[in-house]
Amino acid sequence: MPDDSPPPNGSHLPTIAVDAMGGDHAPAQVVEGAITAMSSRGMSVVLTGRPSLLRPLLGTRPLGGDIRVVPAEDSISMAEGALASWRRPRSSVAVACQLVRRGQAAAVVSAGSTAGIVATARLRLRSLPGLLRPGLAVVLPTGPNPTLLVDAGAIADPKPEMMLQFAQLGVAYAQVAFGVEDPRVGLLTIGAEPMKGNKLARRAHELLTASPHGGLPIRFAGNIEGSDLLTGKVDVVVTDGFTGNVALKTIEGAGSFASEQVRAVFQGSRAARFGALFQRRALRELAGRMDAETYGGAALLGLEGTVVIAHGGSTAKGIASACRLAADLARGHITERIRERLGPSHRGGHFLRRP
Repeated sequence: MPDDSPPPNGSHLPTIAVDAMGGDHAPAQVVEGAITAMSSRGMSVVLTGRPSLLRPLLGTRPLGGDIRVVPAEDSISMAEGALASWRRPRSSVAVACQLVRRGQAAAVVSAGSTAGIVATARLRLRSLPGLLRPGLAVVLPTGPNPTLLVDAGAIADPKPEMMLQFAQLGVAYAQVAFGVEDPRVGLLTIGAEPMKGNKLARRAHELLTASPHGGLPIRFAGNIEGSDLLTGKVDVVVTDGFTGNVALKTIEGAGSFASEQVRAVFQGSRAARFGALFQRRALRELAGRMDAETYGGAALLGLEGTVVIAHGGSTAKGIASACRLAADLARGHITERIRERLGPSHRGGHFLRRP
């Protein structure tokens, strides 16, 4: 029987605290995905959840005995929102966040309710000094290199100064995860001209164009439109959480529609099916690029600890990808990189004040 106390985070391998009770297919798919991720030997894994459910699942897997369980009898359901963070202080995701706060894990992975995870993480993990609000970063399936979208739903109605900080969060992520030394940043709005958009977009454009205001310089490429999201025109797309979430869901829906149409075309006739045999490799590559589970989920950036939110319907493949992403960000010291980019640790340091 595994020891229930998590290992110290002083080893060379990052420890990932996985919320085993979050997601539509928890805990079975979560346990399987965690074992798959750990089999690469690039991390260690701690599961938080109900031991009575997790230990039997671990006992049926070859590497199950190497995964520790930290008890958490409560959990946040997929239907619950931000208030669940107060109603369920001992939920499985709250316990996972607490492990990171104590230094016993480097990152949290959960496929539970996004609103519940964001609220719990903000409650349990302190924001970095000088940060106004954390941002949710999602990778878009662009080519040849991926594009990052910030914010994808953490803050629906931000201040312009928060969007300036979203750019800093995105730049740090692109440097760590994509290896882009000087990422290009674009502001999502309704036109390429500087004065296009609502008051929020115009003010954000003004801040992004001006001096760093205490943070490191940003390579601002100007405004982009929705049609530019998948063209790879920029490396980081900055927007408010409401617009970002709508854009993300639109891309996901369009991708599913296109996949169904392509499948229907190749199954339409005998000649089409025969031709599809010669395109199997290309079709597999396209399907892999469009598969949301390949990218590991969204990263909540700006807290004293890494939090990766996998898709609620994630299978073992999606959980494993989320764990790998969390481990990569932890190894790349994403928190320290963001702290450097934000500059002086005083609240309001990024406000551009007018006379």
